[in-house]
Amino acid sequence: MSPLPIVAVVGSTAAGKSELALDLAERLGGEIVNTDAMQVYRGMDIGTAKMPVSERRGITHHLMDVLDVTETASVADFQGWARAVIADCRAREVVPVLVGGSALYTRAIIDVFDFPGTDPVVRARYEARLAEVGPEALHAELATVDPVAASGMSPANGRRTVRALEVVALTGGPFTASLPDPTYVDRHTVQVGVDVDRVTLDHRIEQRVDAMWAAGLVEEVRELAVHGLREGVTASRALGYRQVLLFLDGQITESEARDQTVFGTRRFARRQDGWFRKDPRVTWVTYDDPARLALALSAVEAATR
Repeated sequence: MSPLPIVAVVGSTAAGKSELALDLAERLGGEIVNTDAMQVYRGMDIGTAKMPVSERRGITHHLMDVLDVTETASVADFQGWARAVIADCRAREVVPVLVGGSALYTRAIIDVFDFPGTDPVVRARYEARLAEVGPEALHAELATVDPVAASGMSPANGRRTVRALEVVALTGGPFTASLPDPTYVDRHTVQVGVDVDRVTLDHRIEQRVDAMWAAGLVEEVRELAVHGLREGVTASRALGYRQVLLFLDGQITESEARDQTVFGTRRFARRQDGWFRKDPRVTWVTYDDPARLALALSAVEAATR
């Protein structure tokens, strides 16, 4: 019997990854493994474009709705959870189909990827600095010591900036140097990327943000704020949620929150695309190609030989 593959559907946000992942899971007899850092949070549905249960075609989805918005989880935590789910799927002869927009999380799961150690004193020093100057200013400090790492992460993501500065301080080298060469943990792994041109993607992102607003994103954030969203180190910084919190706090208008969400999502999508484009192992299929599923299945078949 051929070994079961591990399939990862990758690419920019709003490219159409979820639909292709569902198609693949249906054809392969698989289950979905979420690799999006924000879809793990209960109640963060509209702003993360979480697939409604009614649209999941009866396919099991793992690692969704497992944390409260006040909780945090490191990439290393997520790596452990996802690898356990993958092992369970394959033990049951079910193909795990990974999908999500968090590029670092995907690599941490499918690649040989060990994380540098941590030091509570060093971490506390940078967390105090974050509280003092804010995420953007701390990101600017990272850019002076590791411009490559800084260019690959959002200035609003203070938690990642703190981690990068901690690694630089502990290793004496750049944070990017701690990222290993791409080597699959299991050679029967295949990545399928969904390719969409920039003009189309920008339009799709704007449409998605407008749909989120129409679906009640502001009310979703208002409700989550009652349950501690502002105190959530990770959840509060999610695109859309951060901007709506600023609106609810009277710091910007609702129109500005919407526009900032569109701009931030487009910028995030470019970083995602840049990350995945550097990986020669990805098989790309065009988002609107009628043959995209057949091409993806061919790549999966090749991975099991």
